[in-house]
Amino acid sequence: VQLQASGGGLVQAGGSLRLSCVASGRIISIDGMGWYRQAPGKQREMVAVISSGGSTDYADSVKGRFTISRDNAKKTLYLQMSRLKPEDTAVYYCNADGATYYAYDNIVADKIDHWGQGTQVTVSS
Repeated sequence: VQLQASGGGLVQAGGSLRLSCVASGRIISIDGMGWYRQAPGKQREMVAVISSGGSTDYADSVKGRFTISRDNAKKTLYLQMSRLKPEDTAVYYCNADGATYYAYDNIVADKIDHWGQGTQVTVSS
């Protein structure tokens, strides 16, 4: 399972960005997915998560401004970010906390974390 994140960039405070994360591989299904971020000198933190059934949870700092969604048919995760603030500046990573996929002639159901490569979001004041 490979995750490829995109959509980051430079935006002014108050602006919007939409991040995407596409999963590739011989995937049958993906468990929970989420967006995490890491600012310079800080630990990686959860931004938003979504279960395979669509239940969502958000960090308090982004509630009401960010919306997480997923398209299971396209194996794609999204993060719509609005009213961005300078403190949202970070590298954003997508995550899947498990997946079921074909490996050779076998079906594998793992419960390990899969991470994308990260996409930089910079919000200027």
